[in-house]
Amino acid sequence: MQKKTPDYDNVFKTMKSKHKRLFISVINDVFGKEYPLDTKVEVLPSEGYLTESETADGSKEIEEQISDFLIKIGSEVYLLECQSYDDGSMAIRIAEYAFIVARQFATWDIGHATIPMPRFSVIYVKRTERTPKTTKITFTFPDGQEVIYESPNVILEEFTKEYIVEKKLFPYIPFYIARYEKDMISEGSIENAVRDLEYFRNELVRLYEAEELTDHELIDLKGFINTIITHITNGNQNEERLVSIMGGTVIETESERLISQGKAQLLIELGQEEGLDDATLLKRMQERIGLSLEQASAYLKRYGKQTV
Repeated sequence: MQKKTPDYDNVFKTMKSKHKRLFISVINDVFGKEYPLDTKVEVLPSEGYLTESETADGSKEIEEQISDFLIKIGSEVYLLECQSYDDGSMAIRIAEYAFIVARQFATWDIGHATIPMPRFSVIYVKRTERTPKTTKITFTFPDGQEVIYESPNVILEEFTKEYIVEKKLFPYIPFYIARYEKDMISEGSIENAVRDLEYFRNELVRLYEAEELTDHELIDLKGFINTIITHITNGNQNEERLVSIMGGTVIETESERLISQGKAQLLIELGQEEGLDDATLLKRMQERIGLSLEQASAYLKRYGKQTV
């Protein structure tokens, strides 16, 4: 049974908070812009709003909604929403988000207000027969005027891996593998998924060597890909093979890293007091903490007492 966890949202939100630079190419591609990749990017706070939703028993409840991504480049504000599937409420949610954003940048004087609406797009990770090509909002006024506010949606299944790499649409890469979900969770062939993952791995390394990706961007992108893989496979027979393509990298929070680091240091210090050799220490860190050999070796070099 597939996990009912917000991994797609978590990956998207982690990317926006840690690697906002990577979204410049997405803005350029979606909205026809030409911002340089070193353009200053400002991530705006995603202010929540209260909305009424219907529960399983038919009653109503009030909950807070928070938009996925508000980004400001120069004087332009962009709103990006990442969705697995269309849930029927996206257009009204976009309208509500847009007004919240517009209010922050509105100008007014006696008897007049100007409300600048942000550009927006919805990124659909998966596609069904209902997935809309555009999101359209029609504002109807009492005097009969209508204003249509519309933007094309991003449907990732329509993107080729070559186009994603050519345009440097890095935030799309972790979600690309979702198109093979049925094969990954069943007994179907996963060879197409394997080939595409190998392609992305090789291209990411190439771009890293060309200094178009930083150390942290490369490591985290691999981790984001594996997070989506493990979400889909949920521990089945395909997970290990697919995850190994990216080198077994997974998302690790700063707190988790510090905990692992502390455990490794303690194991090394206690082990060396016991007279354990390096091979035994490396094995112990891998078995007890779950570190890779590379991670364990790095900690041993950092915290171990060097022997002559």
